[in-house]
Amino acid sequence: MIKLSDRVQRVQPSATIAISTRANELRAEGKDIINLGVGEPDFDTPAHICAAAKEAIDNGQTRYTPVDGTKALKQAIIDKFTRDNQLTYALDEVMACVGAKQCIYNACQALLNDGDEVLIPAPYWVSYPDMVKLAGGVPVAIASTVDDHFKLTPARLEKAITPKTKMLIINSPSNPTGMMYSPEDLTALAKVLVKHPNIVILTDDMYEHIHWQDHDFVNLLNIEPTLRDRTIVVNGVSKAYAMTGWRMGYMAAPAPLIKAMKKIQSQSTSNTCSITQAATVAALDGDQACVAEMRNAFIKRHDLMYEGLASIPGIKVLPSEGTFYIFPDFSEVIARLDGINDDVALAKLLLEKAEVAAVPGSAFGAPGCLRMSFATSEAQLKKALARIKAAVS
Repeated sequence: MIKLSDRVQRVQPSATIAISTRANELRAEGKDIINLGVGEPDFDTPAHICAAAKEAIDNGQTRYTPVDGTKALKQAIIDKFTRDNQLTYALDEVMACVGAKQCIYNACQALLNDGDEVLIPAPYWVSYPDMVKLAGGVPVAIASTVDDHFKLTPARLEKAITPKTKMLIINSPSNPTGMMYSPEDLTALAKVLVKHPNIVILTDDMYEHIHWQDHDFVNLLNIEPTLRDRTIVVNGVSKAYAMTGWRMGYMAAPAPLIKAMKKIQSQSTSNTCSITQAATVAALDGDQACVAEMRNAFIKRHDLMYEGLASIPGIKVLPSEGTFYIFPDFSEVIARLDGINDDVALAKLLLEKAEVAAVPGSAFGAPGCLRMSFATSEAQLKKALARIKAAVS
């Protein structure tokens, strides 16, 4: 009999993938499932990006590349950080991975020893805790609620730090909540982090370009540059450029850490797809009008979704500030419905009875909530809202 490792038994499958898989199964059975569980833009990858990939194939760019990416790609990443974030990096301080998920996985593997603690503000992206566990670390969730606007506060950060704390993960705009840290928020957090020089900070900026706040997106390093030597900045092209299937993430970090993560990646996937790398150069260096067009569509969809959810009795919901998610609190609805004891049961009810897929908030460290993606058409969203209202009223 095969005995699985303790390591693999410590982790759980991705809840978002599980929901999407079940939704697809029901759809295959002929059910009219509206999938609000998937974190994927419904737009096609912009034409100029696809053209660059085709040109790369025609030019024979189909071989292995350096583990950390081609020089052209790394230069495009450097130029992006300079242009968009006013952050300066050298070629040995950036690398490309098979999605931003691998960036974060590599960082955990390179940094964590058994028992090291990683602070993860909750609600959090579902994969953070399990990637920490796979590296032998201990995820430490720092809870917040809808009343806190789902944001980490300086007081809670300070309270959570122990001698075992090795890393802090910050995600803004946030998956799943859609909240974005303001310059004032980051200034307050930076004051705490400056006092603790042994903590490495990982900022997950995947949704950087998808927000609708009065202030621009700000990275922690824009607020406190002295943290540069212990900060990892993670990003990618999946969300902003509708390139989820292309699998491209990238990051910037101090050169010794990049070197360590390259070593890890060389023994797992090696380089990401050479064709994807060429397409990413076109995405980062090319016309950014496509990003604005998709963001404008997400704003309209967000407003529709927020107003619809806010009108349903028992649902407590904040307007999102970015991403294409909204994170309503259904606690009152759960307490009211017979036979529904938690957000998992509610998600099952919505999927099987209302034919609407959403991800339970407990998967993100926030029981009682549901994550709903509005990365689908307005017509589908209107239909989903009507079904949700009927199911919970």
